[in-house]
Amino acid sequence: MPHIELPAGFPGISAGFQFRLETAKPMRELAHILLHLPNSLTPGERELIASHVSSRNNCHFCYSSHSAAAACHLGDVSLVAKVKADFTTAPISEKLKALLAIAGKVQQDGKLVTPADVEAARREGATDMEIHDTVLIAAAFSMFNRYVDGLGTWQPDNPEMYAQMGQHLAKEGYTQPSMRQPVSADA
Repeated sequence: MPHIELPAGFPGISAGFQFRLETAKPMRELAHILLHLPNSLTPGERELIASHVSSRNNCHFCYSSHSAAAACHLGDVSLVAKVKADFTTAPISEKLKALLAIAGKVQQDGKLVTPADVEAARREGATDMEIHDTVLIAAAFSMFNRYVDGLGTWQPDNPEMYAQMGQHLAKEGYTQPSMRQPVSADA
């Protein structure tokens, strides 16, 4: 049950965005830049970073929607599950593993990132822009996760709904809502 009166039928971050449209706009734009616009990291890799941070923050809504977006981009739902279970053994690049290690530290406390972590990512081919964007994705998603959970938003357990959101995010990006109409609380 939400801690404040949020628009009914909008799950997760969608409820907060519907509640305060003027803050939704810059938050959507930041997510769009970080996850959707062209970058040397693929959209699937960036969604995996968002999914990883959301999983570590135990934010069901964000983990489920961004895992679905990652799966859309990567064409492999099982890869997302393998990254969640243990990214160090998942069949992803060593560069992405080094970036996920940095993201995990940012999720806990940005001061935990060390020069050795950054150097490890560089040794695997990570650019300064990729390191920067990884840190910013991890920081932004920690904020988004806390926004969703701090408001006590409704977070349905409907895999099909998350799959649809993931498809929208993967194809359309973040500037327009994936949830334009309220959905039933039974969803």
